[in-house]
Amino acid sequence: MPIVRQQLDETDRRIAAALLTAPRAPLRTIAACLGLSERTVVRRTGPLFADGVLRSTAVRNPFGDHVPLALRVRCRPNRIQDIARILAHRGDTLWVDILGSGDEISMIAFLDGPEARARLLLRDLPATTAVHSWRAYTLLRVFPRSFSWTAGLLSEAEMTALCPDLGQPRGKPSLDALDEKLITALAEDGRAGYTRLAHRIGTTAVTVRRRLDALVRDQAIRLATEIDLTLLGVRADALLWLSVPPASAHRTGELLSERPEVRFAAATTGATNLLVAAATEDLDTLYRFLTDTIGGITAITNIETTPILTTRKRTGLSY
Repeated sequence: MPIVRQQLDETDRRIAAALLTAPRAPLRTIAACLGLSERTVVRRTGPLFADGVLRSTAVRNPFGDHVPLALRVRCRPNRIQDIARILAHRGDTLWVDILGSGDEISMIAFLDGPEARARLLLRDLPATTAVHSWRAYTLLRVFPRSFSWTAGLLSEAEMTALCPDLGQPRGKPSLDALDEKLITALAEDGRAGYTRLAHRIGTTAVTVRRRLDALVRDQAIRLATEIDLTLLGVRADALLWLSVPPASAHRTGELLSERPEVRFAAATTGATNLLVAAATEDLDTLYRFLTDTIGGITAITNIETTPILTTRKRTGLSY
């Protein structure tokens, strides 16, 4: 869905930021948190979703039966747009970005088990003549604090009020057919009302609310709101591939996930074992983040910074 707006005012941006950190928060709660009237929030929020500026979805937690994979795919430059489009159309890809070199695609996929991983790496990619090579990294741990990224538009107190910490998952949740239907419906519209969801999956609103609360509490899914980052003032968007000694990987990942510049952080396999997505207002801010923050963490022994040229898919939603 195309985004028609070129810019948002400060109020719209703060409302959008609140919905990034708390995708299903009641508008009354957002109004109280931001110091706005509920009427203002209702009046501003409706058009943001209607115009496609904001899109709401849900993402399954892959750390169960799925294989979460990050890939760097090198392509012929004159075919990179086509390859990115094909990858974005796959149902198992979550992120698809064209990197600043102009011949490389970064993607994250949640593959349906080892056989699906083998098909992608041993059949699908080799069969595409425009693909030169690829590197695959399995995601071992995602640091969830980074999902509360708000482009620095909300204070820590506002973020905490909107989205209290859920703590660690309670273990692999057991999902039945009704849960699967609910997850599918939420992926299409993460803010759909309980009655609408109930009608969609053939149950009651009370059951939907109970099931949804359990899915979020057990971290079987992550609710998400997506927006073109430039509308929040982001002009420098990059992926950082970091090397850290194994003993320092978790602490470093947790530390970086709390930074306001970081919108995604994960531990991976491979020579570079931390993947970080950074989003800043300009190149100077990105430079200071790299030199002051990254440079100040002694555990980081190597870094490769790859600017994002354009995004084809994020959180399962195509652009």
